[in-house]
Amino acid sequence: MDDAVWTGELSRWAKDLPKPKAILVVSAHWEESPLTIGATRTVPLVYDFYGFPERYYQVRYPSPGAPWLAERVKQLLGPETPTAEEPLRGLDHGAYVPLTVMYPEADIPVLQISMPSLDAAQLLELGRKLAPLRDEGVLIMGSGFMTHGLPFLRDFRPDAPAPSWSKEFDHWAAETLARGDVDALLDYRGRAPGLPYAHPTVDHFVPLFVTVGASLEKLDTGRTVIDGYFIGLSKRSLQFE
Repeated sequence: MDDAVWTGELSRWAKDLPKPKAILVVSAHWEESPLTIGATRTVPLVYDFYGFPERYYQVRYPSPGAPWLAERVKQLLGPETPTAEEPLRGLDHGAYVPLTVMYPEADIPVLQISMPSLDAAQLLELGRKLAPLRDEGVLIMGSGFMTHGLPFLRDFRPDAPAPSWSKEFDHWAAETLARGDVDALLDYRGRAPGLPYAHPTVDHFVPLFVTVGASLEKLDTGRTVIDGYFIGLSKRSLQFE
């Protein structure tokens, strides 16, 4: 939130997009089964981090709820996909931090849903079912980190050089996505270099599969909007038209 370069990139990205009717967020910070639908009205945020200055816990993002979107999500998933509701769960920092920069007016309805699993194929299928929302003016946002090996970092300066494992994983992911090679992407555990360091847990990588699943017919439009590194971690961000 304090990095002028990255926040500037996110702000410009949002300005270049058509204003969405609503935003559906899948964040690295909410894994719960069955798929759980968060608050559909304005409730307090979830400050799911510790040890930071007090001002971070004073951030507010009072976006409107989207009860109609919650109903549409359930309709698209169908009776074969069980869902639950957690009406008091607000947006976590994986959801609201980028939104405070991209849509600071907080005037767009936002709905967060959980990842029911960390399984890439299941999340791809979830995204495929939600794909019609794109044509209905909904921005589907997967929020994570292209590399997230925090335990293996020694230099936490914003401009710290990226470790080899961070660069190797980032390059592999970028090339695989550019080819539209979904099979290779799904097999990232077996093919991606540097995985144990880039993602000691995969929760920050797999939100990508929801967005890829929602864009299977548009993968050839995928492009990197933001690249580079922050504290050595890849901040590569992708957009599917």
